[in-house]
Amino acid sequence: MQNTHEVEQMTCIARGPNHGPAPIPEEGKWVQAREIKDISGFTHGVGWCAPQQGTCKLSLNIKDGVIQEALVETIGCTGMTHSAAMAGEILPGKTILEALNTDLVCDAINTAMRELFLQIVYGRSQSSFSEGGLPIGSSLEDLGKGLRSTTATIFSTVEKGPRYLELTEGYITSLALDKDNQIIGYQFLKLGPMLEQIKKGTDANEAYQKNLGTYGRYADAVRYIDPRHE
Repeated sequence: MQNTHEVEQMTCIARGPNHGPAPIPEEGKWVQAREIKDISGFTHGVGWCAPQQGTCKLSLNIKDGVIQEALVETIGCTGMTHSAAMAGEILPGKTILEALNTDLVCDAINTAMRELFLQIVYGRSQSSFSEGGLPIGSSLEDLGKGLRSTTATIFSTVEKGPRYLELTEGYITSLALDKDNQIIGYQFLKLGPMLEQIKKGTDANEAYQKNLGTYGRYADAVRYIDPRHE
């Protein structure tokens, strides 16, 4: 390390106490993080691409600075799904600093990584006060049975009104309308569980019927419509 001539001529003065960085909460303990390996935690957040035409929800489980688990969910342009597939190959096994400085293919995924990096190094993780942190695989609990991302797809126009196409419960098969043609409930299909049952040998029609459900005052409707065709 080189010093300038001015610094070389200076008299040494002792510094006062150095207490190190402020402790941050990590997996049920307070940690003074000095190196990447001092960082642990589970967190998730979102990022967006430059034209803001797509977004990524990224979930990371980090142990001793290394990404052990990654869940990549995207919505927007169709190319994002393939970017997510590549990011899933890239992220596990990297330190969070490596991942921050790695091209994760999609701008939205890169931005999500940046936002998560800030959360985790400041101790703002979901597992800050969970002793021992969360086990690997915890992000899958967000997906529920069938391991399918929860999405909301609603289409609406001034002239024809709203159409619920997909909600938390599942794929919307029909909307229940009252006498004023207002939505009072809907029937949904749990796609993930249905496909799992079919894979295990259940007849497709039987699996379909088993995974139908209703929400709201569905039985009280005056009329039912298929939101995709009516």
